[in-house]
Amino acid sequence: MSQNEIKEILTKYRTVAVVGLSREPEKDSFRVSAYLKKHGFRIIPVNPFADEILGERSYKSLLDIPPEIQKTLEVIDVFRPSKDVPPIVSQAIKLKQKFGKPYVVWMQLGIVNEEAAGMAEKAGLTVVMDKCMMVEHSRL
Repeated sequence: MSQNEIKEILTKYRTVAVVGLSREPEKDSFRVSAYLKKHGFRIIPVNPFADEILGERSYKSLLDIPPEIQKTLEVIDVFRPSKDVPPIVSQAIKLKQKFGKPYVVWMQLGIVNEEAAGMAEKAGLTVVMDKCMMVEHSRL
């Protein structure tokens, strides 16, 4: 993925579901999401063990998000182990089929799953793997 493609994603899309967003401020998912929120992104937390994170209601899964919010999702930012990515991508594909969105599945730094990437791309989603949204955004 080129820097121009990444720049386009980070300037064009503003609504991000963060799957695996932690309640703990010292965790990367919390720091990255707080940074994105501060820079004008709308953050939708997905964490089955939290009711609220960063002042936003948290949901158990992408499919548990109310439809009026689901249809606004543009980027699915994944902070889960690589092996846990395929079911998340399956949910993103269901949303894409229903609403024409999201547009992007973004696997954070250290997260690579070729099988999930292939599924997502086949369904028309753009895939970013092994990159941090905060690091890439701060380069812009």
